[in-house]
Amino acid sequence: MKKIAGSLVYGFVLMALPLFAQKIDEARMARDISVAESVLKTLIRQQFDQQRMFFSLEVEGSYQAGYGVTFRLPADFTMPIAMSFSGDFGDVMWMDGQQRPGSFSYSITSPSSREVQVLEQQAREQAQQAKELEQHAREEDQRVRLKGRAATRNSSMDMDSVRNAYNEKLVVAIKDFLVDYGDMISQLGANERIVITNRGERPRVWVNQFFSSPKRSYLSAEISKADITAFKQGKLTRDQAIGKIKVVNTESVDTVEPDLELLSSIFNRLYRSDLASTYFTDEGIYFERLKDFGAVYYMRVYSSNQSRNSGLFNMPTAKMNDVDQTERDKKVKEMYPAFEKELKENLVEYGRTVKSLGDNESLVFNVIITKCEGCGIPSSLELSLKSTVLKDYSAGKITKDTAIGKISVKKGQNQ
Repeated sequence: MKKIAGSLVYGFVLMALPLFAQKIDEARMARDISVAESVLKTLIRQQFDQQRMFFSLEVEGSYQAGYGVTFRLPADFTMPIAMSFSGDFGDVMWMDGQQRPGSFSYSITSPSSREVQVLEQQAREQAQQAKELEQHAREEDQRVRLKGRAATRNSSMDMDSVRNAYNEKLVVAIKDFLVDYGDMISQLGANERIVITNRGERPRVWVNQFFSSPKRSYLSAEISKADITAFKQGKLTRDQAIGKIKVVNTESVDTVEPDLELLSSIFNRLYRSDLASTYFTDEGIYFERLKDFGAVYYMRVYSSNQSRNSGLFNMPTAKMNDVDQTERDKKVKEMYPAFEKELKENLVEYGRTVKSLGDNESLVFNVIITKCEGCGIPSSLELSLKSTVLKDYSAGKITKDTAIGKISVKKGQNQ
């Protein structure tokens, strides 16, 4: 009997060990992520040492229990930014703030009156040169415009080829990081992963305002902690470990299918304050179509409106007016589970109207959650569902609950 009791106790201890092992030292995790951010930035910069980037590289890492660590890169940050004009005076180009042939500068250190006169003359000449340069730039711009659509297409192709070349270098740096330095994040569970992506919650749009290429790149790479451990233990070769990395390298698609626009319209209406039951949106829900990946919808939801005069809050979906911060936050926290549940239901119920996605593509909703500091609700929520699941539900092959159960959920850091 004692042996049986001892065995039972031993068994319970073994069952409890994983639970204790899952406890995360948050300070250590934050430190590991911070160091890993620095390593990743260095590896990327080393790939671009001959073409330094115009904007500083930002890498933001975050941990989600049960999922892993995600490192976010700025959208399309690898695009080289350069302004150039060509003509009889040679090429003039500004990149990284470094001067190129045809540019000029001077400094003044305690000049004499004669030196001042010389410098003033130089300044006048340089101002005239700048004026001529500006005029030439306008003429050059007009000449390019007159080339018509062919020139536009060629420019777009040039930007696309540059984008592809830069993304290839980026993938090399990312793979090196995941395989060689992924174990720096030591507290990850075997079923958790490291993800690196340039698709953020608020993607940059300035690139396409200056260049003719309307496409945005989407890059994502991930590896499981189990595969990293197997490589470090010698159970996988380096090439085998790299082969375990799942890479998505695609771009936005110009053609917009009507059913995707329709879904955007449906969610825009569903989440207005007069129809929503929890959080609501006060701005458009926009989306992008990614080649061989699917469609990603971006939402920002709110819970209240604050009066400038009184500082009190109105919560239209909860039918609450003139509530203070404490009462407002309490209600916001209370509404979150219902919001997530309803969003999943709507994703399945209305997502089945989308027929244009391929079987291996996904329907994704990326949501920025209403601000509520100290409430313990996530700052963002991402729901993803394969198109095949939506098609099976639409055809009656699976139930709604089964379809909802197949939704992949990723939450941002708690507020």
